[in-house]
Amino acid sequence: MTEKEKMLAGEVYSATDPELLSELNEVKDAIHRYNALLPSQLSERLQMLKALLGHVGDDEVFINQPFYCDYGKHISVGHHFFANFNLTILDEARVTIGDDCFFGPNVSIYTACHSTDPTERNTRQEWARPVTIGHNVWIGGSVTILPGVTIGASSVVVSDIPSGTFAVGNPCRVVRTIGQNEKTR
Repeated sequence: MTEKEKMLAGEVYSATDPELLSELNEVKDAIHRYNALLPSQLSERLQMLKALLGHVGDDEVFINQPFYCDYGKHISVGHHFFANFNLTILDEARVTIGDDCFFGPNVSIYTACHSTDPTERNTRQEWARPVTIGHNVWIGGSVTILPGVTIGASSVVVSDIPSGTFAVGNPCRVVRTIGQNEKTR
């Protein structure tokens, strides 16, 4: 298997593989161009997102600049997606975001994992775990989503959060169930 195939399969891979580094730099260039567009260049922004990301929903997809990601093509966003300023997605594994999702500013999604042992970490070996965010989810500002997590709404998330719940805190925990017609304040 290539290092890229290992990465996408969730196996340990070399983060310094020349093929991976080349792809990362190509995407950094594309992201730089995206972030340099004028905010009023809405159609150009959408066209660039459709070229960069693996899947973009057809209706009302909007990511405020600046936006950062590693590979882009491992990211799928559904219809009616809005992300505020400074969205960062480290997409070494798949990141799937459902329909009608809203992200506050400074949201970070990480799929890359590293050893906590310094000797192992210094070998630049890592692995990745996918992140899945369901439909109708609002992620508040400055939320960090860690590798391998499936969520509804959250704060700093280190484990799965069931659908239809309101969760907060660090670490995040379910506070209450949300009714279908409930208005949040």
